[in-house]
Amino acid sequence: MIAEARGITVRYPAMTDPALLDVSCAVRRSRLVAVIGPNGSGKSSLVRALLGLVPLEAGAVLVEGRPVAEWDRAALAQTVGVVGQREEAVFPLRVREMVMFGRYARLGPLAQPSGADHDAVHSALERCDVHRLAERRIDTLSGGEWQRVRIARALAQEPRALVLDEPTASLDIRHEMESFELVRTLADAGMAALVVTHQINLAARFADEVLLLSAGRVAAAGAPQQVFDRDTIATVFNWPVTIERWRDGAPQIIPLRPKEF
Repeated sequence: MIAEARGITVRYPAMTDPALLDVSCAVRRSRLVAVIGPNGSGKSSLVRALLGLVPLEAGAVLVEGRPVAEWDRAALAQTVGVVGQREEAVFPLRVREMVMFGRYARLGPLAQPSGADHDAVHSALERCDVHRLAERRIDTLSGGEWQRVRIARALAQEPRALVLDEPTASLDIRHEMESFELVRTLADAGMAALVVTHQINLAARFADEVLLLSAGRVAAAGAPQQVFDRDTIATVFNWPVTIERWRDGAPQIIPLRPKEF
């Protein structure tokens, strides 16, 4: 087990209802966990809780068996790599320079990169298939290329787990698929991965486990075939759906139009 939430409750100041109530999930090696749910269901709060960024009202978050609050932030970054929702390419750095930022959790702010650091960056560029872009400026990248560079930066930390919050936001179909294919490949190679996503059909096709949140609570958890129940999905998303099976057996959600109800 790399990271685990055990019955956690999170309540933000001045909020009556909790953002999360008695939520549990586990991130294991070689497994891809997808967290899905409507807007405001608690998905990003779960990510912040797993990273120790919000206080817990109840429950516990453990990283490799230790409470997340006991971890030094640099040590935590060496264990869990994070790709946040959105990030603007503010400075015209080269791709290789941006990915090298992933090494600073190990280097510290003033140390010069060693051969091992350059090797880690090269490996991350290769794994994310952006090595050919290494000398490109990041402000010239497409949305899909930029997302892969951000994942490469997280991999340069050499973490054992990867947490991605809406990694396909604003991407087209091709780049959505490429992003999920990449994360699936990383999980198959031994990485523990947790992906927060609104792309529920991609979650059904790529994830080993799905956690469905609704109003801060767990509405369903388990394999996609278990979670993607028509009545459950329709209730949580407050919209009627039908469910078909893709050729590999993965459930696929089809929202219905009013005349089809």
